[in-house]
This record gives sequence, C-alpha cells and structure tokens, in this order.
Amino acid sequence: MPVPEIREGQVYRMRRPHPCGGLDFRVFRTGADIGIECLTCGRRVLVERRRFESRAKALVPHAAE
Repeated sequence: MPVPEIREGQVYRMRRPHPCGGLDFRVFRTGADIGIECLTCGRRVLVERRRFESRAKALVPHAAE
C-alpha cells in the first residue's frame, strides 16, 4: 500500500503487532526514516520509509484516537 503523505501526529495501524501486542503507532518524525511510537507501551522506533510503507495497513481516523 503506497502511503500518499506521512505527517507527524498521524496514527497508523500496522500489519504485524509490536511485541507488547499493540497495533497502532503514532508518527513522531518524518524524513528518510519514519519515527513511530507504539500507543500501547510508548516505545519509539525508527523505521526506513520503504519498510514503513510496506508494513502500514491503514491510517486510523482521528475519531478513534
């Protein structure tokens, strides 16, 4: 799924869960690498943009936050 535009603050549901069990991640940094934060445990990780685009399943609407 090609992600059209990734902006800080957006929440994405990923295809595979984080080890804590969380599926939703908030973007905190954009660029060549995408910084994402697990909304379940708060862990922050940097992911290559290409890997992020292939692992992102859906953009979570603002109402679900």
